[in-house]
Amino acid sequence: MSMRNIAIIAHVDHGKTTLVDQLLAQSGVFRANEATTERAMDSNDQERERGITILAKCTSVLWNGEAGETRINIIDTPGHADFGGEVERILGMVDGCVLLVDAEEGVMPQTKFVLTKALKMGLRPILCINKVDRAHADPDKVHNAAFDLFAAIGATDEQLDFPHIYASGRAGWATLDMNVPNDNLAPLFDLIVRHVPEPKQIAKKDEPFQILNVLIESDPFLGRLLTGRIESGKAVPGMAIHALDRDGKEIERGRITKVLAFRGLKRSPVDEGAEAGDIVAIAGMSKATVADTLCALEVTEALPAQPIDPPTISMTVSVNDSPLAGREGDKVQSRVIRDRLLKEAESNVAIKVTETSEGDAYEVSGRGELQLGVLIENMRREGFEVSISRPRVVFQTDPETGKRLEPMEDVMIDVDDEYSGIVIEKLSLRKAELKDMGPSGAGKTRIQLVAPSRSLIGYQGEFLTDTRGSGVLNRVFSHYEPYKGPIDQQRKGVLISNSDGETAAYALWNLEERGTMFVGAGEKTYLGMIIGENARQDDLDVNPMKAKQLTNVRASGKDESIRLTPPRRMTLEQAIAYIEEDELVEVTPKNIRLRKQILNPSFRKRRVKEE
Repeated sequence: MSMRNIAIIAHVDHGKTTLVDQLLAQSGVFRANEATTERAMDSNDQERERGITILAKCTSVLWNGEAGETRINIIDTPGHADFGGEVERILGMVDGCVLLVDAEEGVMPQTKFVLTKALKMGLRPILCINKVDRAHADPDKVHNAAFDLFAAIGATDEQLDFPHIYASGRAGWATLDMNVPNDNLAPLFDLIVRHVPEPKQIAKKDEPFQILNVLIESDPFLGRLLTGRIESGKAVPGMAIHALDRDGKEIERGRITKVLAFRGLKRSPVDEGAEAGDIVAIAGMSKATVADTLCALEVTEALPAQPIDPPTISMTVSVNDSPLAGREGDKVQSRVIRDRLLKEAESNVAIKVTETSEGDAYEVSGRGELQLGVLIENMRREGFEVSISRPRVVFQTDPETGKRLEPMEDVMIDVDDEYSGIVIEKLSLRKAELKDMGPSGAGKTRIQLVAPSRSLIGYQGEFLTDTRGSGVLNRVFSHYEPYKGPIDQQRKGVLISNSDGETAAYALWNLEERGTMFVGAGEKTYLGMIIGENARQDDLDVNPMKAKQLTNVRASGKDESIRLTPPRRMTLEQAIAYIEEDELVEVTPKNIRLRKQILNPSFRKRRVKEE
């Protein structure tokens, strides 16, 4: 039986996971009586809630088409550049990729990002123009834009000769010609079998065993599972192997306890062993990690591994030391937080963790706010309490001139025509440079800019307000450039509680004219906690606990007539982007609170004078 390995790559929300659902359903992976969940590949809670793919996952289908029976291993990848570390490693396991492009939105920044990586590794691409049944779809325009993109990135002549297919992933059909309607995905399956080559590794199935590790996860029963594609030889349970790092140094020796191959949505053990070219997960090693080679004992050369792009954003995660610490979470000690962060950095190579001089704090660097937000949200659900600083960009130094370099991002924005002026004005203040601007149809404008990463921290919320929620902003790391100088960030001051206790409705009602509230009545607050945004530029210490003075004439029952404006509740990402340098976000399993780093106001004021 022949075999094909492919990855499905695309920009966010262009329909990768939905298409995989249909591929699984039509190849008969689900039995007739099995309920098929929507987006079956998005298995963890956060993926379901946010509607995005965070971790790359593997599945496998059997297709009986024009070329006989073929096993197709399919890898579903995330679309956000924040999780690009996943995509880069995955592409080493496959021989071809299906590049999905939305027929209405066209080529987007992440399309360029993932495609550049795929072409660099010499993969054979297939262009799939998805969502052709959308109202404003223009498949021909998108096809031309995709061809231009291939040429601009520097595809070889062979890669430029890519086949294309039109599809609707949600409706589950594909066709090679828009004038010939079809009701299933058979043309896509057959095109994959025809165009993607068989793994070259099959020729080496009699050589000593070697596999390069690209994904790592832990299973409660089997321990560490290392996933990769077998480069040569056969993986048989019970076989003695050793692990080599990139430079060929031995890390550990062990035995394969289980070989799991992907069969549909489940992994099943293969007892007689798996051959070269197949994608499998191997259990039995305890130290080997991503980018290490597992191989037979006689092999001493490591397989070449993809270098990973450097992190661009970092933030400090420290122990929660607020007066309300330890009341909601059960994992609060710095040692427990450290172990959890190191475990994350081990399985997710795009995240780096370093200890800081303070001892209780750890510097966590990653690709973007979303990636760090997902990590903190996971920790919060596991019962951790932490405090987080404002994200900072990771600067580099130019080795030749000694100048400071900062990360720049390509930004692509789609907005309604009337809002394009304010968006450009705001971004110009943030040192962004306009590259291109033009109508994108249906009364929308597409704006392309290059902006410093640090100027985009916290801009998303402001952007949505300016465009009345109708704008779409996409950004992806591009390169490092010399430091652009200070950026004038105009955030208003905050209202800070001046004592500990529970907020009173009467006090908040009187404070409403001062600004926007972040807390409602009857909530616990403490000295130094941020309870709202001031209408002016400076910070203001206020008393949110002040109750009404009661006399014989004023009864306490009159308070019911107070109607408070609903407070502005922030999500974790909004809170992280909102805070300033001297503030922290306190994250517990039940609450997200904002606070000043120095809680006591008299010390705070003195510190400002010293500076």
